[in-house]
Amino acid sequence: MSSITADSLPVVPASRTRALQLGFGLITMMAISSPQYVWTLFVKPLQATTGASLPAIQVTFTLLIVLQTFFSPAQGWLIDRFSPRLLIATGAALSGIGWITSAYISSIYGLYLTYGLFCGFGTGIVYVGVVGLMVRWFPDRRGFAAGMVAAGYGMGAMLTTFPITAMLTSSGYQATLITFGLILGGIGVLASLGLRAPREGEVPVVATIKSATSVKSTEPKAMLKTPLFWLMFAMMSMMSTGGLMATAQFANFAKEFGVADAVVFGMAAIPFALTLDRVTNGLTRPFFGWVSDHIGRENTMALAFALEAVAITLLLIFSSNAYAFTLLTGVVFFGWGEIFSLFPSTLTDTFGTKHATTNYGLLYIAQGIGSVLGGPVAALIHDGAGSWSPVFVLAIGLDVITALLAFFVLKKMRRSYMAG
Repeated sequence: MSSITADSLPVVPASRTRALQLGFGLITMMAISSPQYVWTLFVKPLQATTGASLPAIQVTFTLLIVLQTFFSPAQGWLIDRFSPRLLIATGAALSGIGWITSAYISSIYGLYLTYGLFCGFGTGIVYVGVVGLMVRWFPDRRGFAAGMVAAGYGMGAMLTTFPITAMLTSSGYQATLITFGLILGGIGVLASLGLRAPREGEVPVVATIKSATSVKSTEPKAMLKTPLFWLMFAMMSMMSTGGLMATAQFANFAKEFGVADAVVFGMAAIPFALTLDRVTNGLTRPFFGWVSDHIGRENTMALAFALEAVAITLLLIFSSNAYAFTLLTGVVFFGWGEIFSLFPSTLTDTFGTKHATTNYGLLYIAQGIGSVLGGPVAALIHDGAGSWSPVFVLAIGLDVITALLAFFVLKKMRRSYMAG
């Protein structure tokens, strides 16, 4: 009896196949978002179990982000050369295993080796792999497709936050980690098994679109030798810094501005703002990705990055007004989260699809740089100045510089590279 594989199944019409691939990618990304976005719910019980200090516990989160970003080139290289389905499924499984195994640890180093190591590697493989596949499946709507799956990662934890909170109260953190590790890991693996690279004739041939697209593929080594790549790397690092500063320091500057204990629209200000931020941080990714498909990547970057600068400026000016503070944080995240659709689509437009996953893995390291600058470095600036104002001014300056670079420098360099 001959075996049946996914590659031997009847060919589905191209439009339906692409929609299915986008759906599988979206579900897989949603399944691996919780280790990052609901980590804060497990901090206190894990601190009680390990007896570690808060800074030592928070190293787990830093380790997760570092492993997710700094090792993404190697993860992308593996995905480009082996089965995307197998490796992305492995990443989803590792993410679930990280939660399950961390339920049994009793030391801080055990937490690093479970939650930090497994979840960091796992989410990194899935994120880079899924984005790399989507920009290949949708050459005609690359920004929108990358934005949709990035939105899944940004908003996926919204579905698990309240169930996890309820189970933590009723059953404790160990049962919660095991249960949701199995559920989310299982969903991620099953969804990722439907993913694959496009075959010949399954994606449209895009002759001309408003955002210039390369017909040749550039290998990672050659890409790293181009000033164009390093310009994009610097721009993504600068934009990551402001957004991750808001993510990492939100509770701290809300307290300093005197709005942490305020009530807005009948809800506590901080939970309301965090919920709003997750919504806008998710919606901005497909929205600005779609816009960039129509008016061009650089034009959209300039628009979105300038919006981010204005939002942070207004947030600083009206920081003591709880209502303004809460709503403006949503605008800040709306002006920031689009980097996860604009940069991968621009990179693939420029350097081609053959090595898209590895190439984006190299660019994705920029978020790791931003996490360091927006986290400990921003905290050091605050402690030295005794105020968050210099940090905000620095973030605004970086946003303005990046918007200007996109419109006046990146656009010209990309055109020159394409012509060459």
